[in-house]
Amino acid sequence: MYLDTTAPPSAYTAPAAEVRADAPSIRVTRQSPEPSAETAELSVLTYNVRGLPWPLAFDRAKALRNIGRELAAMRDEGRQPDVVLIQEGFRGEIATLVRESGYRYWARGPGRDERTAFHGEVVQPRDPLKGEGLGKVFGAGLHVLSDMPILEVRTAAFNNCAGFDCLANKGAMLVRLQPEWSPTPIDVVNTHMNARKASGAPRTRSLPAHHGQTAELNAFLSIHRDADHPLIVGGDFNVRNSAARYEHLMRGRPYTVVSEFCNQPGSGCGAGAPDARGAPWLRTQDLQGFGDGVARVQPVKSEFVFDRGAQRLSDHDGYLVRYQLSWTAQTVAAYRPDPSVEVKPHKLGFRVSWIP
Repeated sequence: MYLDTTAPPSAYTAPAAEVRADAPSIRVTRQSPEPSAETAELSVLTYNVRGLPWPLAFDRAKALRNIGRELAAMRDEGRQPDVVLIQEGFRGEIATLVRESGYRYWARGPGRDERTAFHGEVVQPRDPLKGEGLGKVFGAGLHVLSDMPILEVRTAAFNNCAGFDCLANKGAMLVRLQPEWSPTPIDVVNTHMNARKASGAPRTRSLPAHHGQTAELNAFLSIHRDADHPLIVGGDFNVRNSAARYEHLMRGRPYTVVSEFCNQPGSGCGAGAPDARGAPWLRTQDLQGFGDGVARVQPVKSEFVFDRGAQRLSDHDGYLVRYQLSWTAQTVAAYRPDPSVEVKPHKLGFRVSWIP
């Protein structure tokens, strides 16, 4: 859709088995905004909606419509997320979800035919019976819905994959939003990474593929994220019960994972005492992260939504995080914005054109 190739990160050596990586936990501390700071809140929902086509999934058209209606009900109550990050949105009925939800702006990508240059080490497809080497049947299934204008979209398709995940053109997308209250745009990234068991590939292949995608995601962020813009990253990272996946290249992330931040004493996230059972970020596939720009970003509340027990609308819950952004006149004065853009909404998303 909007293609910008990523520069090649350095090659890596993937381990042969899924074992714990030797990396310490990140320690972060909460800081109160300065007395002179202005503040605002931003809510972001990441949700794998299981929008798989038949025969991979059944009766999903109705479920997708109901997800849209749930978002509309939240809107009627004034508590809809400002931004929604969708994964596995492969079906055409995603358009019905968007119409039902009431969001004004909608971005998609990367598409099935998009390719992104990458010169690092790549897991080579070799098992057609597991879906490898057969080409891309689907796009990435990534969508971003927003109540705020989207100024720009950048996308990248992963070169690394393993098993049946190779049939989808998984990757990442960055949307640049401009809330009316924010002194700068906000960069929001959506991604979906290689599965483990669901991919059908052995761990000796699915783990190196996931590690390669992590390297590609970090490279994408280093090139396309504007350091002056606050950053939100979310998606289905497929890291549940795998420290080896979660911790790979963690020092290269330009973001802090919300669940790790909120598990620290005094984080102020409304999560109570730290989780004594261990790392909560390893008990879910779905993560969000944040990074500062001109405005400082801190999560203030996180929760899982759309959990109805036997009546669940997807095989994932929605993961909703509310962030506080704060900035001062001094930090804003140092900001030099990019050229302005004109956003032209249309029924299936939007077009972007530069204003000279």
